[in-house]
Amino acid sequence: MRSRAVVVAAVFAVALVSGGWLMQAGYDGAGRNHVTRERLFDEVLQHVENFYVDTVAETDLYRKAVDGMLLELHDPHSVYLPPDRLARLNESTTGRYAGVGIQMDVRDGWITVVAPLPGTPAQRAGIVTGDRVVEIDGRPTRSWTSDEALKALRGTPGSVVHVVIERPGYPSRLPFTLTREEIRAHSVQHAMMLRDSVGYVDLTIFSENSDEELRAAIDSLRSRGLRALIFDLRGDPGGLLDQGVSVADLFLDPGQKIVSMRGRTKESDRDYVDRLPQPWPQLPLVVLVDSGSASASEIVAGALQDHDRALILGTTSYGKGSAQSLFPVSDSSALKLTTALWYTPSGRSINKAHPTDDEEEDQEAVRSLNGEPPRPTFKTDAGRTVLGGGGITPDVSVSDSVEDAQIANLTIALGKHVGTFRDVLTDYALSLKGKRAVTSPAFTVTAAMRNEVYSRLRQRSVNLPRTLFDTDSTLINQLMADQIARYVFGPDAEYQRLLGRDQDVTRALGILDHTRTQQELLRAATKR
Repeated sequence: MRSRAVVVAAVFAVALVSGGWLMQAGYDGAGRNHVTRERLFDEVLQHVENFYVDTVAETDLYRKAVDGMLLELHDPHSVYLPPDRLARLNESTTGRYAGVGIQMDVRDGWITVVAPLPGTPAQRAGIVTGDRVVEIDGRPTRSWTSDEALKALRGTPGSVVHVVIERPGYPSRLPFTLTREEIRAHSVQHAMMLRDSVGYVDLTIFSENSDEELRAAIDSLRSRGLRALIFDLRGDPGGLLDQGVSVADLFLDPGQKIVSMRGRTKESDRDYVDRLPQPWPQLPLVVLVDSGSASASEIVAGALQDHDRALILGTTSYGKGSAQSLFPVSDSSALKLTTALWYTPSGRSINKAHPTDDEEEDQEAVRSLNGEPPRPTFKTDAGRTVLGGGGITPDVSVSDSVEDAQIANLTIALGKHVGTFRDVLTDYALSLKGKRAVTSPAFTVTAAMRNEVYSRLRQRSVNLPRTLFDTDSTLINQLMADQIARYVFGPDAEYQRLLGRDQDVTRALGILDHTRTQQELLRAATKR
């Protein structure tokens, strides 16, 4: 649960209960039991405002009271959203904002372009991957954070922002004048054919046009010979409920239930049912999930699993089986409040409690004595057993990769120099781009290239043992290749390399190799 400030009055009450308190004489509690709840709050607020050792503005106290009240609900999804957070939420769910369309990151203390978004002012002006943004509206950007640069580049549609770029291989800086416009961020980031007529599509968030984007992407792949699909929902945090329903609708038949909502009020109760015929009823489907797949992602995965329409592969999903409603409040802010729990077609609640640290310690102690409690079981349409509680459990589980463990070991060895290591890889990639030394996305990292990176690390006082550097040569080569592909050829080239060694994708391809129908796919997974 993310940390939030708690009202001073609540802390004071906790101190009294726990015995850990110190007070001066002068308090007389006799005859106070009749004080109303409203008067109690007002009196505590007044005393804190007048006598607390530090000065706290009254407006801040009310805000802390709101945060404290919501914190005591023990629900990480019920939060107060001030105007800036509400704006970010609206942006993520609509996929729209006003800016110039630059995806960026910080490298060596400079704002570095990862990619200009297609069809945006930045791309049309000629800004490319690897450009270093050194000035925005006359202000040097050295040591800026990504958030600071983001705020400076965004603004009112039609307004102008002046940007100065340094580009590898160019002797002088390049000035650009960009006119801001509404940018639409796409929830489908990658759609491509892999091998043997198998396609791949990912969905990064459920925003207002996700169903249309997904349908267009799959139709495009169908025109290129698609016969089976890997649908990647890993890391997708969810988003709009209606889009989760619409995406599931693409793969189910009319009348099949997608999800049921149950809350305290009559208005909260609702069943969502498929309305339209499937556009691709014969398409074998594998859905990838992981611990970052939440909310609408789990609605889709749960519905497709319960109706035996997809093979779910990966690791257990996050377990967010609740739905939130937005209630506008004063000052252009809003309250995001949990108003319902949702259930898959088979009746499963996959909601997982996410306790505080102390609660987690207590639960861990209980588990160590009694073991994990059994999860409730349910049946799919075809009679397969699926689990409720604690997220969507995959039909085929794929354990953490060896590469993850290697990266963890390398991170420990680098210690405080992790950022410098990353900067060295990027700087080397940009130097190759400037010299045009790599000409094909299918390049191979050579021993000479690896030696150059090690030399650059030593120049920056990163004393990584040479034996470790050589022992992890496969991992080092992969990390180098990723950065070179990104900054020389663009993020799509990097993504192709990542998919080529993606353990979940490899497993899915292996199962799809010998199947032609969804029934064959599920049977093959069961045998494995």
